Amino acid sequence: MLYKQTNITMKQKIYLQTLLLFCLLLISESTQSKSKQAPQPLKVGYSVGINGITTEKMKYAKAAGITCIETSLNAIVEKGKCSEEEIIRRVKAAKAIADEAGIQIWSIHMPFGNDVDLSKADENERKSVVEYHKSVLQYCRILKPKIILFHPSFYLGLNERDVRMNQMIQSAIELNKEVKKIGAKMVIENMLGYELLKDKNRERPLCRTVDEMMTIMNRLPKNIYAAVDMNHIKNPEKLIRALGKRLKSVHVSDGDGKKECHYFPCSGKGENNWVDILSALNEVNYKGPFMYESQYPDVKDLVSCYQTLYEQYISTIKR
Repeated sequence: MLYKQTNITMKQKIYLQTLLLFCLLLISESTQSKSKQAPQPLKVGYSVGINGITTEKMKYAKAAGITCIETSLNAIVEKGKCSEEEIIRRVKAAKAIADEAGIQIWSIHMPFGNDVDLSKADENERKSVVEYHKSVLQYCRILKPKIILFHPSFYLGLNERDVRMNQMIQSAIELNKEVKKIGAKMVIENMLGYELLKDKNRERPLCRTVDEMMTIMNRLPKNIYAAVDMNHIKNPEKLIRALGKRLKSVHVSDGDGKKECHYFPCSGKGENNWVDILSALNEVNYKGPFMYESQYPDVKDLVSCYQTLYEQYISTIKR
């Protein structure tokens, strides 16, 4: 319409059309170039219990290229194991050791199991579980983690999934307030469950499929996020892409989606497509660490394995 309104000549019209086409080609080439740019490597971390945070282990991990860890307090907060004073002393000691080694405590894996299930159907039991987790969070505060990770449930009874889902969501909303108070983000981990039934009396935990995970996440506040355990689901890249920006942490290991394997990704076992997984992480702009929760030969092998996987992924971008 422009040439009709301004009475431009046919020659000018052709020139403008050519110029427009040239600009569009430049934009297209720029977009393709950016899409093929190699993402920055992720930090590498691994899961280690509170008792494993020793000066020797942390210095060795740091020297090997590990920059962060996930830990759990299960070994010391279980009822009757330690007094409150002893728990605080040991948590403070672990924090000091990690700091001295230059290791960030990225995440805390909260206690899990039937007795501390966030989805308890009985309301009094659910409230008691929430209070227990609140007490553990006060010890977590000392470690100054970025992420607090919860399992959504333990095994469920038959035909109670909707009730347990409602209970879990209520518990998560209550606990998120306490997580925010310690300056961390709450994440819910996907659980193993390629089949609904664990046995004739039990169903598998909540968040067992992509659809169920997304149903639950969509009912939670936007400031409650997710973690993907790559051992708990076949084709974890599908869940990564579905979660998008809600993904804030990962558990890295290989498996088959049918059982707890926790294979080392470079062991040759398992069925995960690591190129597609790294591609998915890049697509959703994941910035957290490549946090191993797997078997491994030596801590130094965790870093070299990630480098191998990263180089394999980068080679596909450059083709």
